[in-house]
Amino acid sequence: MKSKTDNIAEYILHLWQMEDMVRAFADDPALQQNTFLSDLLQMMRLEGVMDHGHVQIAQNALAELEDLHAELQDTEATYRAAVLHLQPQLNILKSKSDNPTQSDLSMMFVFLYNIMLLHLQKRHVSSGTDALRQEVSRLLAYLSKTYKENSNDDQTAL
Repeated sequence: MKSKTDNIAEYILHLWQMEDMVRAFADDPALQQNTFLSDLLQMMRLEGVMDHGHVQIAQNALAELEDLHAELQDTEATYRAAVLHLQPQLNILKSKSDNPTQSDLSMMFVFLYNIMLLHLQKRHVSSGTDALRQEVSRLLAYLSKTYKENSNDDQTAL
């Protein structure tokens, strides 16, 4: 599994995928053979997210990215422009979601995760959806890269 510092966006998406796997196979004895998955199962049960939602470590990682996302919108005109360019599509996605008040960044992750699930099911996505996926992926890649650079800066400051 990618570390949070290596690529925080992949880390979050991978955690979400593992949560879904645990939900699907919670009663399978083979799940207990994998330390990570059995620990995740225990976390999910303790935190009450067996049916839906995300464990606190995933929520914390997303919150860290939310902070960086807000900071970059305030300090980097290019980043702010990229987010503004995505805004109409994000608003449409939010209006169709179960949680229309979620943050833009959260919506981007939900969107990418759902695209990933469609690909796993070998389902087709339209060219417009794929173009949006590419834009969102680029933005999250930049955000992850900046997060990693900031994490490395924090470590060298010690």
